[in-house]
Amino acid sequence: MSYDIYFLSRRDGQSWDEVLEAMEDTAEDSEPITARLLEAWDRIVPQARTLLGEVEVTEYEQESRDLSHSGTGIDLSVFGDEVSITVPYWHAGDDAAVVLGKVFALAAIVEKETGLTAYDPQTERPLAEIPPQGAIGLMSRITEDLRSRYGG
Repeated sequence: MSYDIYFLSRRDGQSWDEVLEAMEDTAEDSEPITARLLEAWDRIVPQARTLLGEVEVTEYEQESRDLSHSGTGIDLSVFGDEVSITVPYWHAGDDAAVVLGKVFALAAIVEKETGLTAYDPQTERPLAEIPPQGAIGLMSRITEDLRSRYGG
């Protein structure tokens, strides 16, 4: 289980539900990454390294790109025209605040470089509309719940 952020393009008058539905409809199609996203990726990676430190970057031809930070579990992926950030529910309290601060900062970089909007499906709102304390509380509650259920 992970806290997810999707990067979406919404047309005027289109609801977030419609955007998500369209994304799910095209999820089965394996399209190459667009040139625009590949160029954005090349700008994002050095900024992500500055933000996160050492990261592992995996590139699979024109199909996918992945950037992982082992210390936090933060993962940035591009697959076709889909861009997302995930972070596992490992963090609670102050640790969650630090990690989600990095997620929010990485999301801002991705938004700037791609022109897409960061969307938080946990709260069903754009990331820019979410107070960081709300996301921190949500991650902390879920992490603690998972720890109490499964140990850890």
